[in-house]
Amino acid sequence: MISPLARTSVQFALLLPVWALALLGVLTALALGAALWRRTPGAILRAAAACVILLWASGPQMLAETVGKLPQTVLLLTDRTASMSLRQRAAIADATAASLAAELPPDTRLRRVDIPASPTGGTRLFAALESGLADIPAGQLAGVVALTDGQVHDAPAQLPARLGAGAGQAPLSVLIPAAGEEHDRRLRILEAPPYAIVGKVATIRVQIDDLGPDPDRGATAELRVHRAGGPDTARSVAVGEPQTLEVPIDHAGPTLIELEAAPLPGEVSDVNNRATLRINGVRDKLRVLLISGAPNQGERVWRRLLKADPSVELVHFTILRPPDKDDLTPLSELALIQFPVRTLFQDKIDQFDLIILDQFDDSTRLPDAYLANIADFVRQGGGLLMTAGPEFIGPGSLQDTPLGDILPVHVPVDGGLHEQRLVPELTELGRRHPVTADLPGVTPSGTDWGPWYRELLGQTPREGSETLMSGPTPEGGRTPLLVLDHVEQGRVAMLLSDQIWLWSRGEGGGGPQAELLRRLSHWLMKEPQLDEEQLDAAITDGTLTVTRRSAASSPVETVRVHHPDGTVTPLPLAATTPGTATATLPAAAPGIWEIEDGTRHAWAAAAESDALELSDLRATAERLAPLARGAAGSLHFLGSDPAHPAVPALRVVGPGDAAGGPGWIGLRPGNATALTGARATALLPAWVALPLALLLLMCGWWREARRS
Repeated sequence: MISPLARTSVQFALLLPVWALALLGVLTALALGAALWRRTPGAILRAAAACVILLWASGPQMLAETVGKLPQTVLLLTDRTASMSLRQRAAIADATAASLAAELPPDTRLRRVDIPASPTGGTRLFAALESGLADIPAGQLAGVVALTDGQVHDAPAQLPARLGAGAGQAPLSVLIPAAGEEHDRRLRILEAPPYAIVGKVATIRVQIDDLGPDPDRGATAELRVHRAGGPDTARSVAVGEPQTLEVPIDHAGPTLIELEAAPLPGEVSDVNNRATLRINGVRDKLRVLLISGAPNQGERVWRRLLKADPSVELVHFTILRPPDKDDLTPLSELALIQFPVRTLFQDKIDQFDLIILDQFDDSTRLPDAYLANIADFVRQGGGLLMTAGPEFIGPGSLQDTPLGDILPVHVPVDGGLHEQRLVPELTELGRRHPVTADLPGVTPSGTDWGPWYRELLGQTPREGSETLMSGPTPEGGRTPLLVLDHVEQGRVAMLLSDQIWLWSRGEGGGGPQAELLRRLSHWLMKEPQLDEEQLDAAITDGTLTVTRRSAASSPVETVRVHHPDGTVTPLPLAATTPGTATATLPAAAPGIWEIEDGTRHAWAAAAESDALELSDLRATAERLAPLARGAAGSLHFLGSDPAHPAVPALRVVGPGDAAGGPGWIGLRPGNATALTGARATALLPAWVALPLALLLLMCGWWREARRS
């Protein structure tokens, strides 16, 4: 509604350009001066007539305007961030907003702006304030009212220019939906490593803080540490002082750690009393021993692959003669250094993670005692990879030594070598196994790999071993090409061909030689992502995603989900790709979720969506009280009852008056107006100006004629 007001003023509507009026005025003045100097009778009367004409040409008029005073605007900011969902804050804020809207003074309107959750975190009240002020014309702002819990994270060093006690400025009033200052306990992670070495401890620094008026400086609190898959521990710590925790990392991959501080009596919420960390366990340098029986085409491939892996430390030897052979050939012509047989295969064999025997010629290159040490190395948890060619069959083959006890497949002495063009194919198990599943070049009907030209015809693999690749037999059947096996605590892989290097040369289009060997090496070194049976879980945007990977033909179809509060929910899985099944479940509760399928376990925890917003959950005047005073406003607590909030009254105050006090909020009247009507009246119309000028001219002529 616009209140009408009237005002009048004198204006000029020029009939001639300004320069023309100025020229006429100058000519009139010159003519008058000349006439007065010559003492011409009637000169003054003629000059008066000219002045009347000039005044009429300037168009003087009386302008009567009708203006309306524009309604003033109150900007209401309502906090809608996560901390406002605690207790009854949102309900109190909504009730207060409705009450203020119903009690607005006449000619006052309400402009509402919500403060949403910020993508950068925290409550951005002043960003919303600037946005709201942009829609309110200058002179119409009566005041700004902020409904918030006081947790503001973009408070400026200087208030916006339109807020304050000066002319044209408006007050800032803050309404907090609480009965008064509140208390809160929080747990902060001061320092936590993203990675830790398996077998070592991860050092974490945390601190418990009690926030609010008059905190107990000597207080202690119980700190509970829960490591997924491990026992809980608890200790009493001093509040307000940094604490150092050491958590053992006993496996590769992510380790979830939940920290929780005991609640503070009377605190707002225990949401920020807990924190969850994810520390990835990584192995220290993986040590690989590569022994080549003789120089061959594949040596360079192995070296390039293993040297390119930053997590691998490679030791490579090529044996040119057996250790018991004695001839007159100088050692300097055989090798740069003497082959350290005893050091590698007896003294320091347990320092390696993987041993690769590449086309190892025959058992006479190493004594049986050392080969037995390799077999024991595997049984105790090491990895062994063998690539076999023609040297593997015949008298004295490795399969006839102590090493043969751990090999997953044997080759007959007679007819064990098959030489013809062949293309390796994945078995049904190979299409599901992480080592070979989804290799480049795998198609639904076979593979697009290049050919090999030699293979060993292995006998039936040992029970429990896994045949991932096969080749054709002369009779039209299939023979194992790549066989994996678990031997007690260790692992063995056997490739029954020495021609995988052809793929690196692009033979027939090549094949995924580097990727296959990389996966084989890491499977042997027990990389969790390449295990046959895997159970993974992750929480994103409040949704738990469970992924079960299995090389078995009949994988687990249902898992059990253990909620942080102890509830257990069965979760059916749906197959997505061969060997992979997934399922989802809403997971809004904070804490560690455990998923198990009867054998394997996985853990997941939701990341904090807005750590800054949840770092302090109190309703407090600490941050906004100085700003409200600086903007000539006031701050009020609304109480804790949403049905009867203590809403302050609205008053319109003068420019120099206080803009707030106990129980009331001041609004400054706006001074913006709008033109609603205008009427112009000529002060010297033509019907007056022309006869008057003519009369003055006639009088001037009469005066001059009388003198003569």
